[in-house]
Amino acid sequence: MGLTIGVDIGGTKIAAGVVDEEGAILDTSTVPTPPTPEGVIDAIADAVRTVSAGHDVEAVGIGAAGYVDDKRATVLFAPNINWRHEALKDKVEQRVGMPVVVENDANAAAWGEYRFGAGHGHDDVVCITLGTGLGGGIIIGGRLHRGRFGVAAEFGHLRVVPDGLLCGCGSQGCWEQYASGRALVRYARQRAAAAPENAALLLGLGDGTPEGIQGKHISDAARQGDPVAIDSFRELARWAGAGLADLASLFDPSAFIVGGGVSDEGDLVLDPIRKSFRRWLVGSQWRPHAQVLAAQLGGKAGLVGAADLARQG
Repeated sequence: MGLTIGVDIGGTKIAAGVVDEEGAILDTSTVPTPPTPEGVIDAIADAVRTVSAGHDVEAVGIGAAGYVDDKRATVLFAPNINWRHEALKDKVEQRVGMPVVVENDANAAAWGEYRFGAGHGHDDVVCITLGTGLGGGIIIGGRLHRGRFGVAAEFGHLRVVPDGLLCGCGSQGCWEQYASGRALVRYARQRAAAAPENAALLLGLGDGTPEGIQGKHISDAARQGDPVAIDSFRELARWAGAGLADLASLFDPSAFIVGGGVSDEGDLVLDPIRKSFRRWLVGSQWRPHAQVLAAQLGGKAGLVGAADLARQG
């Protein structure tokens, strides 16, 4: 199969791109994300029709945040869009006249990194995305592992602290409450409130109060040496690395790929994640260690991965 289209559904915009067999994006189109579930479907179709003009496109892959069934056709549950058992494949196919594959957005991003990014040269890879929450994907033997019902790799909702912090999913102690962009902001605010004299730079980047600290302030302050900002990144990294050690016990990959907005800070966060991973890996001194790599495709990973999954059929 030649050219395919990848679609990435975001909270504010829907991006569609024509992608070739080498993972190169040849053309893109974006439309605002509508407020209604049916409006989102129409917007996806509009973006696909726009970007496909002038290209010989054969299929469409859609990355959707939520649970996607084992047939890669129905979105079982997407809380941010309010989809419940939404027959997304059929509805988009009717509008665009091409075969459609639907995949969880984190799975699509993991596949994109495996095929065209940091996963090059590896056949067994586990990806995590440290964004507002924590997502992931699993590649085993060069194949995307989706589980029997299509909803594997929901890493963010592994319970790492019994009776811990309440998560938006309704459970308590989920990993993403301790290793995510949201967790990073909470760490920084708590530390700045407890020791404001150590967070002068960080507080100054916001409105002067702990409550005014945002993620971008923590990144900027850490780069300038603010001790509270740096310590907040280390706390997030401690939890992230410990979680990777648990995943190594389950999957034994040759590489972990860390993506998402938090990973944009590079070695500021990746080095302490590697250190924590080695600290908590069972039998660390006696066994080979998986590499912990930075994602390479950034925000394009989901679009590129969805397009390639459509090519796979």
